[in-house]
Amino acid sequence: MESPGALGGLGVLVTRPAHQAEDLCRLIEAAGGRPLRFPALEIRPATHPEQAQALLAKPWDWLVFVSANAVAFALELSGGLLAGPRIAAVGQATADALAAAGHPVDLVPGGQFDSEALLASEAMHRVAGQRILIVRGEGGRPLLGETLQGRGATLAYAEVYRRGRPLVDVAPLLARWERDVGAVVATSGEVLDNLVEMLGVVGRDRLLDTPLVVVSPRMAEQARQIGFGTIETAERAQDVALVQALQHLSGRPDSPVA
Repeated sequence: MESPGALGGLGVLVTRPAHQAEDLCRLIEAAGGRPLRFPALEIRPATHPEQAQALLAKPWDWLVFVSANAVAFALELSGGLLAGPRIAAVGQATADALAAAGHPVDLVPGGQFDSEALLASEAMHRVAGQRILIVRGEGGRPLLGETLQGRGATLAYAEVYRRGRPLVDVAPLLARWERDVGAVVATSGEVLDNLVEMLGVVGRDRLLDTPLVVVSPRMAEQARQIGFGTIETAERAQDVALVQALQHLSGRPDSPVA
């Protein structure tokens, strides 16, 4: 069980979408921190769900899910049925969402959970002549699809949701920032960009001076380009690893996480 003072009362700005933040917030509280909920991303239905619905009904050799959001919206559009003998998930949370819905995953990368890790797997190197459907949000990263096409796969995208930037009054947050915000957690590049836009010119310096926890080296480089001074990269894109990274920032790297 986590010691109550491992984070020493650290105030942590949690920027995940509201419906995905609670598990992380509970872990931060258990570690002695104070989670401050500030969603910097909204998940909305797809602009043209009928197109994704038609693609989900076709037969595929592989269905590749890039996020837990992709799983939830795809299952809603397909009535819980997935047409594909093999299923891949980019991350463990995505794999867990599929398994919970009765769809065991055939492939999930170990180590860093991202497109690069999935592409490094042996199965994704042997896709010539195979039909692959990537299930994602609108306008996702092109790396996965372009690489699989380059390896000879026939590929399509089922874009089952879209992301948006919340419209909120940031004045109350900025008024309490110096007192309450000791660290920021961002779990995607879009969340990070949205946060910068939402806080604007008035809040930019306060944000960039605050220690930041991210989930990948790619995000760490993005944060450096933006101008963040202190950046900690979690070992994995999982809640426990995020709290461990926060503990490292607070000087308690060896404390166990509940």
